[in-house]
Amino acid sequence: MSTVQFDANLIRRYDTAGPRYTSYPTAVAFGPFTEDEYKAHAYMSNEDPIPLPLSLYFHIPFCDTVCFYCACNKIATKDRSLSEKYLTYLFREIEMQSRLYDRDRLVEQLHWGGGTPTFLSHDEMRALMEKTREHFSLHITDEGDYSIEIDPRSVTPETIGVLREIGFNRFSLGVQDVDERVQVAVNRVQPIEQTKAVIEACRAYGAKSVSVDLIYGLPFQTVESFRQTLDTIIELSADRISVFNYAHLPNLFKAQRRINDDDLPSGETKLQIMQLAVEHLTSAGYEYIGMDHFAKPDDELAIAQRQGTLHRNFQGYTTHADCDLVAMGVSSISSVAECYSQNVKTLDEYYAAIDAGHLPVVRGITLDEDDVLRREIIQQLACHFSLNFAQIERAYHVNFAEYFATELALMQPMAGDDLLRFVDGGIEVTPRGRFLIRNICMVFDVGLRKQGAQQRFSRVI
Repeated sequence: MSTVQFDANLIRRYDTAGPRYTSYPTAVAFGPFTEDEYKAHAYMSNEDPIPLPLSLYFHIPFCDTVCFYCACNKIATKDRSLSEKYLTYLFREIEMQSRLYDRDRLVEQLHWGGGTPTFLSHDEMRALMEKTREHFSLHITDEGDYSIEIDPRSVTPETIGVLREIGFNRFSLGVQDVDERVQVAVNRVQPIEQTKAVIEACRAYGAKSVSVDLIYGLPFQTVESFRQTLDTIIELSADRISVFNYAHLPNLFKAQRRINDDDLPSGETKLQIMQLAVEHLTSAGYEYIGMDHFAKPDDELAIAQRQGTLHRNFQGYTTHADCDLVAMGVSSISSVAECYSQNVKTLDEYYAAIDAGHLPVVRGITLDEDDVLRREIIQQLACHFSLNFAQIERAYHVNFAEYFATELALMQPMAGDDLLRFVDGGIEVTPRGRFLIRNICMVFDVGLRKQGAQQRFSRVI
């Protein structure tokens, strides 16, 4: 399942912009969506014969400094008092959200993202988790999949101890690159000693997994400099490694205007760096999960992929497929009972909505039958590199060949390029096609065909 072949000529031909499909439909399809609409879906989710467990996401928007490449919704500040006020309002949203869901629905997955969640003080971290436990049914033992994003510059081994104490068992570290010249250019100077100390602390405290995020396409990166980054992270033995393509969109993200275009590697250099990453990581024993993610063979992501239970949501790949995702904090996106809903993006809007006694929902979409069908197909392709037509026909009562005649025709050239094969009753993505799985998924994205990829999405390279 994990075999991937990097074909540079094919990737050049298929290098286009497109979604990473952490949802379908993607967020660009969201429109006006009301609090009442969201509540209706929340109540509906309780009425299933066996209601799904919950996944909780909390967005902590603050960062001590701004990384110039960042496209996240964040607030760069040195003022630590801002988090105190934010948590006061986040606690109120927790109370409001918890009233919508039956208390016996166990929280199987929990994630803090940002921003920098470790911007919070130790006491604030304890208070947020305590408030969550007060209003939702969290695991008492270490069985849940509870993860947090960490900036190694903002924590100490003591912080890791606090996070384990309150229930976190998976840690995702932002590293991006270990080369100092690259770090200076993107305003994220992070000595490798800091990263190593945090990883060692995670292991000392019994973390289930440690993930490391890298980015290629940053200023001054070369093939040889990124080889050193890869070697360093492999030596640290991260359980999961993500190698993301930097999407330079300064017209959309103000901080990226601080990056000099002339310092960015060429498209050809980026292609060589990505080829190096694929070959280097797989030769070091990591399995290619998909969408720029790699994992050790004994990691739960790799096991879930082999067993056919891997899933993809707004936090990326996960082993928890059947959960309603309740997201809290500014800009966070929920996925509940066939709807997506997003909170307001600014603190002022967020505080005003909660002061008025309302959930801060502002936009979203209710999925129709076609959306649900296409979402399932994209999930199967993105997570398992295969699709069984008969399975889709039984579950959704369609004739696959008739319903997707346009898509099957669009995939013929991909079959000719050996990105995929039409097998008896389905599709199999070849090792040559797995790195281009986004392109294959895009065939089933009817909204993308109508609107075009525009410049809202990153390119394959």
